Amino acid sequence: MSAQQNVPPNVTVTVIGLGQMGAALAGAFLTAGHRVTVWNRTPEKAGPLVARGAVRAASVAEAVAAGDVVVVCVLDYAAVRELLAPVAEALRGKVLVNLTSGSPEQAREEAGWAGERGIAYLDGAVMTTPPGVGDSANMILYSGAPEALAAHRDVLAVLGDPVDLGPDAGLASLYDSGLLGLMWSVFGGWLHGTALTGADGVAAKDFAALANRWLRTVSWFITGYAEQIDAGEYPGDDATIDVQVAAIGHLLHAARARGVDNRLPELHLALMRGAAEAGHGGDSYARLIDAFRAPRG
Repeated sequence: MSAQQNVPPNVTVTVIGLGQMGAALAGAFLTAGHRVTVWNRTPEKAGPLVARGAVRAASVAEAVAAGDVVVVCVLDYAAVRELLAPVAEALRGKVLVNLTSGSPEQAREEAGWAGERGIAYLDGAVMTTPPGVGDSANMILYSGAPEALAAHRDVLAVLGDPVDLGPDAGLASLYDSGLLGLMWSVFGGWLHGTALTGADGVAAKDFAALANRWLRTVSWFITGYAEQIDAGEYPGDDATIDVQVAAIGHLLHAARARGVDNRLPELHLALMRGAAEAGHGGDSYARLIDAFRAPRG
């Protein structure tokens, strides 16, 4: 479902950077009826957006001057600073929304730079690919100035569901990194399972149907395990690590017999065996958090 059109009066939006993601962001603002000014190093990229009603700025300074909310989505944080440092004074009193990918440390540094210059700064992470921009089912993570997000939530909601992570500007990037890691791990497990079942003639779409249903159960486990991790207690009430060591053996045997690469599940097995050897075989799978955490001290 696309975001509902709800255009606050007299709010203008500028989008700096018109790569695939930047163009999608500008397009979503236009679809919602906003007045949009755009700028890109290669001016020709603005053509399709101008045809839809956007105004093409001749310079970054002109683009910044035109917008109450200035959205930047470029290659990296170095490019953000290169573009915006010369127009910092023009940004004073405006809302700067940085949707460029980077690290939590870079986001915090940028927030400090903006704060020193009287710029309300939001760092963000778009949790979808460009075709998903504008769909309220997809999240856009924001951290930084909560008052800026509160004041312009309706404007930013046309890009996707705005999730406020609080005043620490680095959290959007931090969550983004963690969620991408989760995505790649899920993809890897699904591809391994698809190769395994496909060796016996199961179509990928048929396995995917049950995989998606299974992920709803997995999400239930994640919720429970999160509570255990926060409490530092890992009761093996559902399934102990020892039980899961035995279970993963069946997966490895089936995959090996079909010539499927087992490096991913073998990593899981190594982590589980390490926990069991450390005396935690009776704990839940959540105990494996210790294998990922940095050593204390």
